[in-house]
Amino acid sequence: MKLPGAPTARIEGNDMSALIKLEHVSRTYPLGRTGVQALRDVSLQIQPGEFVAILGASGSGKSTLMNLIGCLDRPTAGRYFLGGVDVAKLDHDQLADIRNEKIGFVFQSFNLLARTSALQNVELPALYSASRISARVRRNRACEALELVGLAGRADHHPNQLSGGEQQRVAIARAIANQPSVLLADEPTGNLDSRTSAEIMTVFQSLNQRGITIVMVTHELDIARFAQRNVFMRDGLILKDAPVTAPLDSHEELARWKRAEQTEPQLALRP
Repeated sequence: MKLPGAPTARIEGNDMSALIKLEHVSRTYPLGRTGVQALRDVSLQIQPGEFVAILGASGSGKSTLMNLIGCLDRPTAGRYFLGGVDVAKLDHDQLADIRNEKIGFVFQSFNLLARTSALQNVELPALYSASRISARVRRNRACEALELVGLAGRADHHPNQLSGGEQQRVAIARAIANQPSVLLADEPTGNLDSRTSAEIMTVFQSLNQRGITIVMVTHELDIARFAQRNVFMRDGLILKDAPVTAPLDSHEELARWKRAEQTEPQLALRP
């Protein structure tokens, strides 16, 4: 499967080459006389090929930020550029096309259709693509996406025949089937145990090494350590934006869990 180009180093400052660029963005939701300010003058740049984790407690603004990046919401103030395009100037149909073709979404709850196979679930985004894709191309892309997440042999299985980790892998395959520019993951390991979480991080790191940009929202510090960069939020503000000095290697973490299962089964079962 063809994915975006190789990762590039993060460039500081006002860089128009940024894939994602927010300039002094605020988001206020109407409530009573004053409203609720979910984001306050947020500026953020993410370069092509980065793997960024956004962290914060409930109410910190991280989900609102994710919705804006994913073109599910619009800023009250400020500007948002995706691939150099001013998103605020797009109409609803154009935003829908961007969500379908430029952005892949992965959610905590998987959101798979229960009565369809893994392969059919992965094919779904292509059915709504603005660019006409033949059934053969759609099927080939879905098969390639399942192979990338290690589930080529489970294509005919329905969600109730798959483990939680396998269901999340199907969801990731669905998210990359249209070859998006950026993959947005909202608490992708929230419903998974620690070992399975490491497996999912193996998938994310592998996709990132292929060049796909990943933005992940999480409240788990250990999961954020698999990313290259951590953005910490509180009260609608970015408190800290820093590279991860020694990102965790998902393959090493998974190997550690396998050793623990063999030598200390009770330790391996801890959350």
